[in-house]
Amino acid sequence: MSDRHRLLIETEDKKGLIHQITGAILKHNLNIEQNNEFVEKQYNRFFMRTDLSGAPVQSLFDDLSALFSADHSVKLIPKRKKRVVIMATKERHCLGDLLLRCKYNELDIDIQAIVSNYDDLRVLAESFGVTYRYISHQNLTREAHEAELLKTLAQYDCDYVVLAKYMRILTPDFVEKYNNKIINIHHSFLPAFIGASPYKQAYDRGVKIIGATAHFVNNNLDEGPIIAQGVLNVNHTYSAEDMALFGKDVEKQTLARALRLVCDDRVFIYKNKTIIFE
Repeated sequence: MSDRHRLLIETEDKKGLIHQITGAILKHNLNIEQNNEFVEKQYNRFFMRTDLSGAPVQSLFDDLSALFSADHSVKLIPKRKKRVVIMATKERHCLGDLLLRCKYNELDIDIQAIVSNYDDLRVLAESFGVTYRYISHQNLTREAHEAELLKTLAQYDCDYVVLAKYMRILTPDFVEKYNNKIINIHHSFLPAFIGASPYKQAYDRGVKIIGATAHFVNNNLDEGPIIAQGVLNVNHTYSAEDMALFGKDVEKQTLARALRLVCDDRVFIYKNKTIIFE
């Protein structure tokens, strides 16, 4: 068993909670290497992320669970690289950035495969030695295409599905199968300019900043819990095409930052918001 684990707790807040949790950890002869806590005041919810060293046993999990009310979540997971499948369409900037970061160990993830509805990015993927799965949507209904996608994804034991400019809207059935496990990069500073052509929308509105938003996917278009956002100053001299070009840098940086946070277990989802320990 690994001697490095991460403890993730969400529960109702009460007095003495941290003392009780750390007491249980000490009882099992474990060492706290890093600890973060937060109380969400509106709903009285307590969140805790703790890096542990030592060899935890099932009884620690049982002891911790006994401390909390019925409405709680306790996870004790080994520290390891998260397994991801990346879905893409034709744009290469986000995918290429993730592949490069992984090659040089700048992201603590293991890319299981790249799945695309076009064959355009195969050479890029295979140049990094990553499996490329081409599943065309041509002549298929959306439901039939997604059935093929799900069949392919089921072959990989992935922790997260990353939409690196995957330009198709997923159905509720697909999203439900990967609840809170799909991460998308949207080329806008949400909640502004949702949906298609956000840079054109931004240009028409005369904005002075453009941005990108990495978020979890739910069944409301571009309205899932936000993980990370980035912005870039622009002015009246920028065309919609200029905004789209310069926006690519913001998109890839924001997606990489979001993945780093999520895969380091620093993101809790509560209702439609995130609590992030940076």
